[in-house]
Amino acid sequence: MGIGTEETWKAIRQGVSGIGRITAFDPAAFASQIAGEVKDFNPAQFIEKKEVKKMGRFIQFAIAATEFALQSSGLKVTPDVAEGVGVYIGSGIGGFEVIEREHKILLEKGPGRISPFFIPATIINLASGYVSIRTGAKGPNSATATACTSSAHAIGDSFRLIQRGFADAMICGGAEAAITPMGVGGFAAMRALSQRNDEPQRASRPWDKDRDGFVVGEGSGVLILEELEFAQRRGAPILAEVVGYGMSADAYHMTSPSEDGDGAYRVMKLALKDAGLEPSDIQYINAHGTSTDVGDKIETIAIKRVFGADTKVAVSSTKSMTGHLLGGAGGLEAGITVMAIRDQVAPPTINHENPDADCDLDYVPNVARPMAIECALSNSFGFGGTNGCLIFKRYH
Repeated sequence: MGIGTEETWKAIRQGVSGIGRITAFDPAAFASQIAGEVKDFNPAQFIEKKEVKKMGRFIQFAIAATEFALQSSGLKVTPDVAEGVGVYIGSGIGGFEVIEREHKILLEKGPGRISPFFIPATIINLASGYVSIRTGAKGPNSATATACTSSAHAIGDSFRLIQRGFADAMICGGAEAAITPMGVGGFAAMRALSQRNDEPQRASRPWDKDRDGFVVGEGSGVLILEELEFAQRRGAPILAEVVGYGMSADAYHMTSPSEDGDGAYRVMKLALKDAGLEPSDIQYINAHGTSTDVGDKIETIAIKRVFGADTKVAVSSTKSMTGHLLGGAGGLEAGITVMAIRDQVAPPTINHENPDADCDLDYVPNVARPMAIECALSNSFGFGGTNGCLIFKRYH
């Protein structure tokens, strides 16, 4: 979609698809040959050249996204505030491409040729670790690995840390880089991926009757959360306020949600309760909306249970453009939700051409919609039945 906040958001607003044929490897033998790759990414623009080889691609994405977030916020991690600034960045899989590369080296050249940077380049908490080292942030430092809810949980947990007084500011979100032979092959083996290989830009189509699975994406979304008075003292440009966070478990199946949408229903209810809001206070939902047959139907059911069968709330899935960033999805989509509030526009669900009778909400089809958005909700659901919901409010 782009590199940097404004470039990405502009493409989202315009309903541009970022999906194309995979270029990271030859996908000819794979059932699904398409993905949402980050294009024209040069890590040397953000990281010293000698350091790049020490990091998995997901870490490189997290560092780049952090740079944009810090520039936007104007936050400087100086020694006088460093102990109050933390880092919390999640990922579902981590350095998958490094694991595959080093395993090949092991088989072909033996254990003596494995890179000494192999482990720190792959483990999930090293995105947070590197960001902390590079920024000097000495506050809470952690990472989440809750599948496709990883970065939503990282943001929500950061919200809690600030509420409890353990931090003044948190650099938080997620990153993922799983467009690899094993990553794509594994999801394809589950029959979870779209096989619309001849029309990649039309492949991700949440809630459309002709959807045939999700499209793997990659990238990172990082937010700067700050305690209000801390932000005000330094004159921070406040884009929105985090007001609610919910977590729940389906306790049902390792990959499929329960048919009544119970886990998704409860996590939205919990976030609303935490925010002290009623369903009628929400104008926009950035849905999980992956473009799978079962998932889209069940999220629709859950939204209706919370907001009412005749709800007029605007719901869109920006995964129709970005693909599914897995553990990075919640960070990117939280950022998109904040931008929707900032600019008072609901981004579209593109490729919504043939409505599914079981999916009958207002999905903001195909074209962005200027509208008043006071409060917005962002959903993330992950394998293992783990759910996260964040609520953002316009800051006055």
